[in-house]
Amino acid sequence: MYAVIEACGKQYKVTKGDVVFFEKLEVEEGKKVTFDKVVLLSDDGKVEVGAPYVKGIKVEGKVVAHGKGKKIIVFKYKAKKNYRRKQGHRQPYTKVEITAIKLPTAKKETAEEKTVETAAKTTTKKTTTAKKATTKKETTAKTEA
Repeated sequence: MYAVIEACGKQYKVTKGDVVFFEKLEVEEGKKVTFDKVVLLSDDGKVEVGAPYVKGIKVEGKVVAHGKGKKIIVFKYKAKKNYRRKQGHRQPYTKVEITAIKLPTAKKETAEEKTVETAAKTTTKKTTTAKKATTKKETTAKTEA
């Protein structure tokens, strides 16, 4: 089972047990972090694609460490003008270990079934009130005539 999540403006393909490097997250080391923007979920050959996100699925992880990436050199120059600027940069990151991909549970499914049942009840109530309103209009029309 794997999932594609969206975090820090990028998409990452993760599975349980993966160690992923995200851009700096404001979470302390050792704390849990939850990603609920799941774009795609593949479970035993069944692929579920979100529009834009898959509902009810969450990816949980544990922050392992914070750090800085390898230094890159930013060098600017203009030819024949004696303009040279050398600058270094180290991008901060957060190292996260993916602990679980949580699927919706059966309890949530029963809650969805209840909402469907209540929606059906409200539609029947609306139709019965509409019938009553039409019979009232007919009786008033007959009495006026």
